[in-house]
Amino acid sequence: MKSMTGFGKRETEWKGISVGVELKSVNHRFCEVVARLPRSLAGSEEEFKQLIHRQCVRGRIEFTVSMNVKSHRQKSMMLDRSAAREYHRLLKELQRELRLDGQIDVNLIASLRDVFVVNDQSVEEKDTKNVVVRLTKGALTDMDKMRAREGKALFDDILKRLQAIRLALKSIERRAPHSVQEHFERMKKRVAKLLGENPSNPDRLHQELATYADRCDITEELTRLASHLAQFQESSKAKEAIGRRLDFLLQEMGREINTIGSKANDAEIALHVVVVKSELEKIREQIQNVE
Repeated sequence: MKSMTGFGKRETEWKGISVGVELKSVNHRFCEVVARLPRSLAGSEEEFKQLIHRQCVRGRIEFTVSMNVKSHRQKSMMLDRSAAREYHRLLKELQRELRLDGQIDVNLIASLRDVFVVNDQSVEEKDTKNVVVRLTKGALTDMDKMRAREGKALFDDILKRLQAIRLALKSIERRAPHSVQEHFERMKKRVAKLLGENPSNPDRLHQELATYADRCDITEELTRLASHLAQFQESSKAKEAIGRRLDFLLQEMGREINTIGSKANDAEIALHVVVVKSELEKIREQIQNVE
């Protein structure tokens, strides 16, 4: 069992550049990766996301890469001649169409966007992708370890709550037969009060009362609930992502305990049902953070 909460960070210096990778993971229904990359690595965003997806199945993961230059590098400037010519042609057409005065000179062309491109990347920086990949793998390892530690703490807490649920269910199992019999006797007394001590067809009446009392039997619900508990505990030991499966089992256990509470119609059983529902709700809160 792993939590969806985790953090990982790796840093290094490479050829005058301080490179850092940071990963933060929080709860999310699916796996969502939000990347914040330097301009030079923007084209590799999808590749980095795939790297993270291979490690994480669920969670909202913020992936941040920072690069700070520590050594002085000479900037280079490039002239986009084709862009300058296209600007000049379009401006000439506009001038003729609108019959505008003025001169389209080099100063105007030079002030237009993207005619001059400043390149402050050294040749070495183009190879930083491999460095970032290595740091990302290390940060993923650190984050995964933290998620595993958080998952262990969640697992220990859930085991305690499962034990409390089992104790409550044992109490319900002991009480259930007596509850059905008492319900039968209560109904019998009510019928006797209405029809008298000597009804016209006592055998048929007892049969109907027994059928009605049998509707209060919760044996099937207790059996299914015990099965769900066993599946829940077994699934929680799995290595793969289990959050959705555990959430589904919790929903099924919630339905069964609600049915038990409504069918039993017994004050003592109702007290144990409240305990079980309370523990299930606490487990549900924990499961929301399980991958």
